[in-house]
Amino acid sequence: MSRIRARNHEIILRAACIEFAKSGYAGTKIIDIAKQVNLPKPNIYYYFQNKQNLYRCVLESIIDPILAASDPFERHDDPAIALAEYIHTKIRISQEHPDASKVFANEIMHGAPHLPADIAAKLMAQTVMCTAKLNEWMDAGKMDRVDPHHLLFTLWASTQTYADFDWQIRSVTGKAQLDTEDYQTAADLICRLTLRGCGLSLPESS
Repeated sequence: MSRIRARNHEIILRAACIEFAKSGYAGTKIIDIAKQVNLPKPNIYYYFQNKQNLYRCVLESIIDPILAASDPFERHDDPAIALAEYIHTKIRISQEHPDASKVFANEIMHGAPHLPADIAAKLMAQTVMCTAKLNEWMDAGKMDRVDPHHLLFTLWASTQTYADFDWQIRSVTGKAQLDTEDYQTAADLICRLTLRGCGLSLPESS
């Protein structure tokens, strides 16, 4: 029973990601999600209680990987290694969670009206930590001095665009779907541009 419950939970969550990405919070109806997964509407409430909680779970499915992506800032003393790992992880998140990423982007673009306060606080704490580490590395002469906030903004924009604006990217490249090599090429280019712009050399493994 636990396996069935976990499977249904995941199926509903994936469908909810698609619906919320397509229609937003206000435009998404639980019945549409139920139809997509061929389950009765009460089953959705059984697993997620209400629409607000389901939306939170969708947000958490992208926020949790985003929060984990900054681990290299705390694990490494070398900014080149930390930034390279961060960029590659952020690109992988865009590849693996495109619909949830769109939900989060849409939430932010509308002023975050439904973003839970505790999630917003975690994201802010992550930004404060990353900014402090960048300043620490700059103060130690380990990288050129750049504005840490604008560096982070640039990295968010350049990595998350592969999920949030994938239609545009697929249209320009003429591909129905990007493959792993495309994402790797993107991550490598963003790394090269970022590290050189910060006066850093590419790690040997990059």
